[in-house]
Amino acid sequence: MAYKISDDCIACGACAAECPVEAISEGDDKFEIDPDTCIECGACASVCPVEAPSQE
Repeated sequence: MAYKISDDCIACGACAAECPVEAISEGDDKFEIDPDTCIECGACASVCPVEAPSQE
């Protein structure tokens, strides 16, 4: 299952910079992950300072 970014996101951009398939983009108030592009690698979750990305 693709990762999703919770409302805990502080929009720092660390996750987007780490994503190998560029599935993460900046949304209105937080970053968002395109579920069709996400390869479920977990790179975003490993670099997030507030643990916002998770699999649901």
